[in-house]
Parts: sequence; structure tokens; C-alpha cells
Amino acid sequence: MDNPVSEYKKIPYYRPTGKELEIFDKVWQNRLPLLLKGPTGSGKSRFVEHISSIKNIRMITVSCHEETSATDLIGRFIIKGAETVWIDGPLTEAVKTGAILYLDEVAEARPDVIVAIHSLTDHRRQLYIDKLGVTLQAHQDFLLVASFNPGYQRGFKELKPSTRQRFVAISFGYPEPKVEAEILCNETGINIDIAQKLVNIGNKIRNLKELGLTETASTRLLIDAAKLIVSDLPKRLSVRHAVVEPLTDDPDIAQALSDTCDLLI
Repeated sequence: MDNPVSEYKKIPYYRPTGKELEIFDKVWQNRLPLLLKGPTGSGKSRFVEHISSIKNIRMITVSCHEETSATDLIGRFIIKGAETVWIDGPLTEAVKTGAILYLDEVAEARPDVIVAIHSLTDHRRQLYIDKLGVTLQAHQDFLLVASFNPGYQRGFKELKPSTRQRFVAISFGYPEPKVEAEILCNETGINIDIAQKLVNIGNKIRNLKELGLTETASTRLLIDAAKLIVSDLPKRLSVRHAVVEPLTDDPDIAQALSDTCDLLI
């Protein structure tokens, strides 16, 4: 049974680009762990926000980084006055109450995080808390969703094949130009002609492999530029500071990108 969550009154906008919503329906039906793969700003987090709202299930997000440990997820003892009190972490809370736990960029976390979630990603759906000596059976509405960026983490931090095989996986990419322009319009109210120009800028930058950018122009950056333009900041200035500057600190590369963008906007 779905849990009523009052804060989800408006469903976050999400434009499907494939069969991902249909796949999720069956993932949810079977309570299977889900792995979202794709580049930064390609809609992974928005997808989870959208599905949690549709299912009226609370979403708990953990933005993983290199210091994120199993203790951060499971919980810890703290000193409160003269007492030692146990505080549940987000994973334990989600398991107990029935929520979608979203581990954003899970490959960034410490290895013990993967160990901690293993028994939740198979038929057992259990969480062992060694500090308490208890094993929790996951609530029927608990769902584990994780994401990572294969392109960024290739050769640095990758999920082991044994871990990947515990998840149903969906790949995300940047949308087709027509769809991406539609997303910009729906998110910001920007004119379709300007939206198409921003999409052209995004695709141009994505194809500039020779610049060696760590990240490329994501849909998220294009949305930010559109918001600035709608707020009456000049178009070229909006693109410079919402798209170009976040991508590089190299002044020569930034100038080259700006010159290219100025011609397209």
C-alpha cells in the first residue's frame, strides 16, 4: 500500500525519452533495486523525484561522496546529556518506514556502503545493523534506487560487476534536440526559438571532444541558462555564466566556448 505524503502535491515535470516509466512500473511491482546510469544533468534525479511523486512515496536522497560511509547511511550512537542515544541514518529510516532511498552517485561512496546494501538488493531485503545486533526486514514499500556516471567514473571508481548484477539498470542520455527544446520550454517558459538555439549550443559543446572537458553541456545547464534569459539577463551573458563558466576554469577554453556560443545564440 502506498504511503500518503502530503508534500508531493505537484508532480515534478519529467519528459520520458524512452520506456523508462514502463520499466519502473514493473520494477516497483516487484520491488527490485534500480540503477540509473548516465551523464551529469541528464535527468536521473528528476526521474526519481517524478516516480516518487507518482507513487506517493517519500523520497530520501543521499548525495554520495568519497567520505560517505556505511555509518552515515545506517546510523550511529550520539551522546545526549548523560545518555547514549541511537540515531537512525537515512537507509535505516527508509527501510523502516517504506521510502525510496536514492543514492546519488553511489560509486563515489566508500566500499563499505556497497557491503551495507547487499542484503537489501536480493531476495532477503534485509538490513543488518551490527552496532545494535539486529536485522531489519524492509518495509513493503521500501525501494533502493542508485545512480552513477559511467563516463566520469571510468578508470577511477566503478561499480563491480557483482554489484551491478544486483540491480535492474536504465541508461540515461541527453535527449534528442526536439525533446530537449520541449524540456527547456516546460521548465522555464522560454520561447521555443531561443530554446532551440540553446539546444544547438549544448550539442555543439558535446561534440567538441578536442577541448578535453571533464563534463559537457548538460540539459541542466541549458535549463539554468534559459531561466536567466527568461529573467531578462542578456542571452550571451546568460550562456556565458550558466553554461561556459561551470564547464572550465581555463580562460582560453572559456573564451573559445564563449565565442562559439555567441555565434549560435
